Amino acid sequence: MKIAVVILNWNGQKLLKQFLPSVLEFSKHANIYIADNASTDDSIKFIKSNYPSIQIIQNQENGGYAKGYNDALKNLDEDVFCLLNSDVEVTENWLAPIITVFKENPKTAVVQPKLLDYNKKDYFEYAGAGGGFIDKYGYPYCRGRLFNTIEKDTGQYNDIANIFWASGACFFIRSQVFNELNGFDESFFAHMEEIDLCWRVKNSGYSVNYVGNSQVYHIGGATLKNTHPKKTYLNFRNSLFTLTKNAKGSLLPIIFIRLILDGFAGIKFLLELKPKHTFSILHAHFSFYKNLGQLLKKRKLAKTKIKYYKKTSIVVDYFVNNKTNYNSL
Repeated sequence: MKIAVVILNWNGQKLLKQFLPSVLEFSKHANIYIADNASTDDSIKFIKSNYPSIQIIQNQENGGYAKGYNDALKNLDEDVFCLLNSDVEVTENWLAPIITVFKENPKTAVVQPKLLDYNKKDYFEYAGAGGGFIDKYGYPYCRGRLFNTIEKDTGQYNDIANIFWASGACFFIRSQVFNELNGFDESFFAHMEEIDLCWRVKNSGYSVNYVGNSQVYHIGGATLKNTHPKKTYLNFRNSLFTLTKNAKGSLLPIIFIRLILDGFAGIKFLLELKPKHTFSILHAHFSFYKNLGQLLKKRKLAKTKIKYYKKTSIVVDYFVNNKTNYNSL
């Protein structure tokens, strides 16, 4: 089974210098690529000077995560693509357990390893933790992370599990399935596009798995900080995009309740003296309304929609019922 480890880069010379050594050391049997999103720093010069064996794919523009990877993967022919953030440190033997799952389970299309925090290595990392899920109203959460509550890694998720979505920080997908589903939705630019793709993967009859005996360490927010209003905008907008495109059943009541819940989030940001984030949510909603026609067309074109989400609200469970870890749900 041929593996392509593809690292998307945009002005990330510092991160490449820090994290490439672990990728090279522990990925001997994979082909390693740097997909550059039209960087303006010395990233490419650095790679050519220090790592001449690494293959460089030069994208013509910064199309974000979604278009960046769609463009980069077009001409690769490996069996499995590993989409790896530039701020991830991999570990010894990280690939073998994942390859085994792909070999033993033909219907497994996507796999995520355990994601731990690079700066606090005995804790899970926000972006994917022990595998992702989603509630009825499109809010994502993880085993090991509910909203901003992060669990300590005590081995509670050292399993192989069927999950709803895999983190884009370290995202393995069969190339055949990626191409069959036309890759990421480029209108997302960045954030949540992996959840949208995983939902489409599941709607197409494949599974998404978590493999806990493979682990990597992720900094998180290295390109766009969690506290940045643009990240708030993309997360809220793209979550609505994902829900509209993929959710089964009557859409109107789900979207209506979701918009109300977003309103409470906006009020919370105001009370925390973060008005820019409140405006980001409003901006996300207006962008959603503007794109609603196109989203409904994509919904009609989608394959049979299946419910794989949590039937109740993670917002209510967390903020009202005080359920702050995954096993309490």
